[in-house]
Amino acid sequence: MAADLSPRARAAEPAGPRLRRASAATGPATALLATVLALAGCGGPPAADPALPGTAPPPAGAEATISGIDALFLAMMEAHTEQTLEIVGLGLDRVTDERIRTLISAVRATETDELATMRRWLRDAGPSAAAAARHDHSGHSDAAAGLARLRAAPPADADRVLLDVLSRHQRTAADLARAQVAAGTSERVRDLARRIDRSRTAEVELMAGLG
Repeated sequence: MAADLSPRARAAEPAGPRLRRASAATGPATALLATVLALAGCGGPPAADPALPGTAPPPAGAEATISGIDALFLAMMEAHTEQTLEIVGLGLDRVTDERIRTLISAVRATETDELATMRRWLRDAGPSAAAAARHDHSGHSDAAAGLARLRAAPPADADRVLLDVLSRHQRTAADLARAQVAAGTSERVRDLARRIDRSRTAEVELMAGLG
């Protein structure tokens, strides 16, 4: 059995291996996320979980607040977000349209904050998160091919290629987030997924108007 990675080692590791390891969560609920992968090719930090009506809040930091499906989503979205930051970082070096530069700068700020939140939740979740990070689904990711396209694009085409690459990538994030809303158990993680769905969908719509 592979040894669990520490949070520090996970953060330093390239996004691809974490995406491949992200399918470790078990149980029927993972089927919905698996379907998304097969079809799609895969302000401040969020508030703490609200207590459900008629139930006592779980102990602070209790691992039970993050199920396998929640940890699966967080591990996959962590890697996906790192890839987004690679794409927008390269985009800021290449694109010339100031409207696009403004948009992707905002994407970078938003997703940098979200990445810090997801890493913290995975670290605090303990062994369940480590299990969700052990398997690899990088073959479902479009980021490597997109980055290669963006690097190879002639200067005159860089804006158009960036919009296409980032739109495809953000659609996948929205699909994954919607699957988590349907299948997840932690209201805190589902709330993050809802916000990811809304923001990525809005970004795709904005990019369609900039093309």
